[in-house]
Amino acid sequence: MNNSTALVTGANKGIGKEIARQLADAGMTVHVGSRDAERGRRTVEEIGGDARLLVLDVTDAAGIADAARRVEHLDILVNNAGVMLDGERPVDADLDVFRRTYETNLFGVLAVTNAFLPALRRSGRPRIVNISSGTGSLGWSTGPDRQFPPAGSGAAYRSSKTALNALTVFYAQALAEEGFKVNALAPGLRRTELHPRAIASDGDPAEAAAGAVRLALLPDDGPTGEFLSWDGTSVPW
Repeated sequence: MNNSTALVTGANKGIGKEIARQLADAGMTVHVGSRDAERGRRTVEEIGGDARLLVLDVTDAAGIADAARRVEHLDILVNNAGVMLDGERPVDADLDVFRRTYETNLFGVLAVTNAFLPALRRSGRPRIVNISSGTGSLGWSTGPDRQFPPAGSGAAYRSSKTALNALTVFYAQALAEEGFKVNALAPGLRRTELHPRAIASDGDPAEAAAGAVRLALLPDDGPTGEFLSWDGTSVPW
């Protein structure tokens, strides 16, 4: 692991920051992806080790291309950057909110992953972890035993994570012969700035981060194309 390199998007706060910290503590070189350069610098200083700032806005195509040119080799990509802009049902939703949500939560993952594929292909054990949400599970959102109410966390956010789960499967299938492991993680409700319930939560972001790190360090016989909870158990699609 001391020779491994990782990139975590949205790593200047919340779960992403804890993922970057744990990977750095394991002896890795960690690129701390941050849209806000100053906040990213403070995070890098706090994490220490071989953490490095990489200014990266996952909705900025030119910025993504520039960041990708700065990273020649990558073993682990954690697509963590995400937003929740509303809590509305689809019948009440604003179309622009949907577009902006998908721009970060889905299109940003696609853009960043494709831009960094050349660097990942230089790795002998490439790993991609997409930070999803249990609220994106159709299995947990339907039926008599559903875990989330119909209004839930907002149609834009939840459906963007459902789409991210599908994208995870498609990447896993497309890259399997090259030795990639591509999985999605449901981190659980954590104390982050994502939305009011998260802000008030007592869920430890470091606990969710540990689940992401496990997926980032999967052995060659580990799973791919799976949706897993922070504790390693399977989540229904």
